[in-house]
Amino acid sequence: MHLFQEYERFLTFAGVAVLTVVSLALLGVSTWFWLPALVFGGLTLVGVYDVTQRKHAILRNYPVLGHMRFIFEGIRPEIRQYLIESDRDEEPFSREDRSLVYQRAKGQEDKRPFGTQARVYDAGYAWFTHSIQPKHLKYKEFRVKIGNEDCARPYDASLYNISAMSFGALSANAILALNTGAKMGGFAHDTGEGGVSRYHREGGGDLIYEIGSGYFGCRTAEGAFDPERFADTAALDQIKMIELKLSQGAKPGHGGMLPASKISPEIAEARGVPMGVDCISPAAHSAFSTPIEMMEFLGLLREKSGGKPVGFKLCIGHRREFMCIVKAMIETGIVPDFIVVDGKEGGTGAAPLEFANHVGMPLVEGLTFVHNTLRGAGLRDKVRIGAAGKLISAFDIARAFALGADWANSARGFMFAVGCIQAQACHTNHCPVGVATQDPMRMRALDVTDKSHRVARFHKNTLKALAEMAGAAGLDDPRDFQPHHIMQRENSGEMVTGNEAFPYLPEGFLIRGEEAGGGYLDRWTRADPRSFAPPE
Repeated sequence: MHLFQEYERFLTFAGVAVLTVVSLALLGVSTWFWLPALVFGGLTLVGVYDVTQRKHAILRNYPVLGHMRFIFEGIRPEIRQYLIESDRDEEPFSREDRSLVYQRAKGQEDKRPFGTQARVYDAGYAWFTHSIQPKHLKYKEFRVKIGNEDCARPYDASLYNISAMSFGALSANAILALNTGAKMGGFAHDTGEGGVSRYHREGGGDLIYEIGSGYFGCRTAEGAFDPERFADTAALDQIKMIELKLSQGAKPGHGGMLPASKISPEIAEARGVPMGVDCISPAAHSAFSTPIEMMEFLGLLREKSGGKPVGFKLCIGHRREFMCIVKAMIETGIVPDFIVVDGKEGGTGAAPLEFANHVGMPLVEGLTFVHNTLRGAGLRDKVRIGAAGKLISAFDIARAFALGADWANSARGFMFAVGCIQAQACHTNHCPVGVATQDPMRMRALDVTDKSHRVARFHKNTLKALAEMAGAAGLDDPRDFQPHHIMQRENSGEMVTGNEAFPYLPEGFLIRGEEAGGGYLDRWTRADPRSFAPPE
């Protein structure tokens, strides 16, 4: 039964091939059978072409039958427009959003006719103000230096990078295509918490080595952090930064388990785990339990990596706890080089519905809070901030910059670039295009050479669009966006500026003991650098 399930997607192709043979045999009975022989023979040739071409993964995995998707894709705009829904209604990413990624990844025309489909008078609609004297910014590889005075080996990062996705969640071909594309485009690829695999190394692109609570790739046999194994891995020149994962947007505060049945020899090699045993990712870290211990752990990572930039990623939960961490920075003098804020709208291979829908802070609020807390503590100039969570267009990235980010990451945007069609079968091992699967037959459909070029093109064309938006606002650099460049419609229908909705709070106001609104000072007063526990 299992073998049949593996190959059932080729059933249509096999069927027309059999019917071709039968029709040819029946020509001896009646010449009228030339018509079905022609039809079925043509479909068989189509199937042969499908399984040998390298441009469309869906056709390689579903020969003949896969063409139905493209047929319906062609007529669906009219069906949707007049009978069902608009291009902007689909979730989690609309057809409009996905089409933008596909077009930029393929180097196709990405412009739109006939004006916006956005409901510009609805509450929540946001836009950027533009200048009467716009500037023409030529595309260049905009970069940001990450690394404060305690960092011996700062990294000049692109403003747009590949967010964390582990080998195991994604296929070998997907990882290799992403990293090869990052190498071509000169941007970074976050490994995810699954360790540095042979496919990350083979691509040759810059890596951000993410360390989760399972310490994969740097753990003892018992699952504790192993400093020497970490040092061996972190010494790779390809690894440019070290990222400690506290939580991720789609399922903050939730651990995970990779069943033994899904652990291949390559996954076991990358993670440093044995075959035949469930691979556990605890909800919390075992290497530290207090804010001060966390800072000391980051200091250890900086030392063992030879002075590479170190930081952490989190989705904001209890705001006081983040302030505990910031107070620990001040008390220990160990200040991370960066913080990545992951919005709760971030993606994942699998998450409980309750966590995906109702746990964690969305990116806009989380980013604003982190940015202003660091300003209030007088540390903002020492810590770079990355932002992640559904950032696939130039507008998404520009808004993140306006709210305080120094760079942006995207996971699903780059997944679309390598062929993801949002089938939402990531957790089933049956991804139809070979992106989120460990099935060798399915991942074969993803051609690394073709898709790596798409990754690089998507990155370049997105930054080009970002430069055009900055120029339209009269700016010299995309990082010059500020809250006052944003306008937003409120529930009342009135317009408010970003300065009103997302103001930058004064530098050092927490240190001075000033109340700046939003309950910052009250939480700061209750925050304890020696404990995450709430005060009694």
